[in-house]
Amino acid sequence: MLSVNKWVYNAWEDVINKIKKTSVNIGNRFPSMSVNGKYSYTEDTWRWVTGFWPGLLWLLYEDTKYKPFKEIALSCEKIMDQSLKEYTNLHHDVGFMWMLTSIKHYKMTGNLESRRRGLIAASYLSSRFNCAGNFLVAWNTKNINRADNRGLSIIDSMMNLPILFWATEESGDPRFSHFAKAHAATVLKYFIRDDGSVNHMVEFNPYTGEMIRVHSGQGHSITSAWSRGTSWALYGMALAYKYTKDNKYLEASKKVADFFIRELPEDSVPHWDFKVPREKDTPRDTSAGACAACGLLELSQHLNGKDKLKYFNKAQSIVKSMYENYGNWDNKNDGLLRGGTFNYPKGLGIDVSLIYGDYYFVEALARLKAYK
Repeated sequence: MLSVNKWVYNAWEDVINKIKKTSVNIGNRFPSMSVNGKYSYTEDTWRWVTGFWPGLLWLLYEDTKYKPFKEIALSCEKIMDQSLKEYTNLHHDVGFMWMLTSIKHYKMTGNLESRRRGLIAASYLSSRFNCAGNFLVAWNTKNINRADNRGLSIIDSMMNLPILFWATEESGDPRFSHFAKAHAATVLKYFIRDDGSVNHMVEFNPYTGEMIRVHSGQGHSITSAWSRGTSWALYGMALAYKYTKDNKYLEASKKVADFFIRELPEDSVPHWDFKVPREKDTPRDTSAGACAACGLLELSQHLNGKDKLKYFNKAQSIVKSMYENYGNWDNKNDGLLRGGTFNYPKGLGIDVSLIYGDYYFVEALARLKAYK
């Protein structure tokens, strides 16, 4: 039997109280990662992290109806119009940006301007589809890991497909979902390994579509298992199944979920990479744990019996451990969670708060509260 314990509601109240305080200072800026406990901010509104803070506020407003949360989220959404109009720097991450903000706003209130923003962002993402290789191109920067960026695709893209599925549902035009399905099939073929671990970056020939090589990206090596990339795949494949009802995506999500669960340490909070030598001081990544918990809850919604219970219980244990062992409830740190790792190979953002970790932590709690 599924049951949500009292600690979930305690955690939700702690989150609300914390964000009521921090939102006064953060306002309509766009936090990224913490430095000495305080969030740093991005001035470039095209960066992938911009949707998470207003998205977090919408999740809380939906429950609390606390007007300052809505007002800040609306202001952030308007500021993000800068990058929507500028277009040039936007890339594969527009789903992270506008699915959590404008589309959430539209679903809650019916705001037509927010709907328009979502459809523009979906059109931008569609324009990145390479029909020779059936993949969405990542980024716009040349010489990433010595790869030809025109043929580079990454596992993070799975979390951006929902904006394409939504655009088809909203407009009635199937072309958006055609792109999403074709890309998901390519990810299934070239990113998901037999053991359930995941490649971060795969390079294709942009003219022929032929697969060229795997790149390590933010993982330890090309054969390692970057935990946040694993969580993108787990959750992304579950969402692909939600929209398509194609069983191959359900099975892929289960395969990745089983790998993720097998590799978790005793406290259920993942290390930054599952295939590095792990010692007592090997950094964790709470953002990977939070995203995976959301994915496990989504996955369990589509299952019955023992599998449903297994994934639900593991999601709950991950979130509980982060709440009890990695939460910033009694200090002045801006973030909800510590223990995030942004980019270990480059030595950036280790044992910090990450805004996307905070967002998925709140989403996981919201999912647990509403679970049926």
